[in-house]
Amino acid sequence: MRKAERARTTNETDIKLAFEIDGEGKADISTDVPFMTHMLDLFTKHGQFDLTVDAKGDTEIDDHHTTEDIGICLGQAFLEALGDKKGIKRYGSALVPMDEALAQVAVDLSNRPHLEMRAAFPQAKVGTFDTELVHEFLWKLALEARMNLHVIVHYGTNTHHMIEAVFKALGRALDEASSIDPRVKGVPSTKGML
Repeated sequence: MRKAERARTTNETDIKLAFEIDGEGKADISTDVPFMTHMLDLFTKHGQFDLTVDAKGDTEIDDHHTTEDIGICLGQAFLEALGDKKGIKRYGSALVPMDEALAQVAVDLSNRPHLEMRAAFPQAKVGTFDTELVHEFLWKLALEARMNLHVIVHYGTNTHHMIEAVFKALGRALDEASSIDPRVKGVPSTKGML
């Protein structure tokens, strides 16, 4: 069973998270950040993961701490759930349209954390959510999961659609990268380790 749990309690947030790679797309997500709840639900469904999140934070200040700490917990849980990475495909990519928007995500579960993001969101907010927090979430996810993550939003005019395409593509790319390939013996690296 490739799954893990994380809990993180600080002066700013209180987060409990359970993640399973080989799931059925089941999400049970409760956060103080409604837009992130929606995005995590999409990520889970399109990645065919199972994800439970209970997150509370100091959203009276803004959504930053809660969004960031969810990224930290999810990244840590994903890395633990991968285990020794034997037999995984390692690489994954997805190109996802959402109405007028098109997003692409490519990932390498390389143990070398990096984020490259090319996205120009037309609006600074979606509802009350600051769109700059998408980068913050993705960077903490990549850092804690020790993955190389590239995100490109090719075009779009509706900021909600653009971000939604990113989260759907992220789920699909990580599903592919974490999938077991019976042809892979050990880890997919000439170094013999990831």
